[in-house]
Amino acid sequence: MASSKAEGNREELLTKQRNQMREEFERQKQTLIQETEKARPSANRFVGQNDSMEDSLKHSTVGLVRLEDFQQRRKELEEAKAREAARTNELKEEKKVKKRKKANKATLSFALDDDDEGEESASASVGGEANGERPVKKAKSRKNPEVDTSFLPDREREEAERRERESLRQEWLRKQEELKNEEVEIVYSYWDGSGHRKSVTCKKGDSISTFLEKCRQQFPELRGIGVDNLMYIKEDLIIPHHHTFYDFIVNKARGKSGPLFNFDVHDDVRLLADATVEKDESHAGKVVERSWYQRNKHIFPASRWEVYDPDKNYGKYTIA
Repeated sequence: MASSKAEGNREELLTKQRNQMREEFERQKQTLIQETEKARPSANRFVGQNDSMEDSLKHSTVGLVRLEDFQQRRKELEEAKAREAARTNELKEEKKVKKRKKANKATLSFALDDDDEGEESASASVGGEANGERPVKKAKSRKNPEVDTSFLPDREREEAERRERESLRQEWLRKQEELKNEEVEIVYSYWDGSGHRKSVTCKKGDSISTFLEKCRQQFPELRGIGVDNLMYIKEDLIIPHHHTFYDFIVNKARGKSGPLFNFDVHDDVRLLADATVEKDESHAGKVVERSWYQRNKHIFPASRWEVYDPDKNYGKYTIA
């Protein structure tokens, strides 16, 4: 009995020691972790306080967002960034002007003015001494009012120029919105190996996806097909759905076989052939199913089609 009791006491003592050692180990581990975190440089130490436009756009467009909402949000952020940049430049200019004024306190002086003022002060002092009065010193004016100072910084003039620039910018945006709201008739052809020509009326600011949705309603065989499974080909170029007709009109975009900013159909009729003058002809755009294009992209005319790239120069118009 005595031996079993001693063994129990010894086991209890060893258990307490192990628990104390474990607690001490955990405490030292937490201390080391805290010291390491303090010594480690902060991830935000060298990061600016103001998020960039892309970061703000990412934060404000989390999840599934419509393309129109995404473009509108990006446009608002770009305008806000432009206004903030203009305001920052104005503050910098004001600080520079203040520093320049403090550093340079030199005034304009002209020798003729100084001589005239010196003679007047001398005559005044002589007259004052003759009358027994104390001569009064006249303050010297070293500024010439006839000097052109339009090149010098002027806060009021800069503010007026800024307001004029802002009003012109707003007027330009208003005119662009009016242009986007103008209607245009677009002649197209549903292409399934042969053409089925029709026309649809859209606004110049509408995107290609909106145009394809209207085309889908005009053909019964297309009503069961989504817009994502339709393609718009203009002048042998596959136009992505996010582009608008306004983009092509403003930029006077060119395709491989004609202009992308003319949406009617007309031929180039000339009485006299002149190779130095570029042809002016427009062809109807094609609306095709994506599955049809995948099956026939190795056959003419689909073999000529390629995705439109706004940065690429397609050179002169060709038809072969």
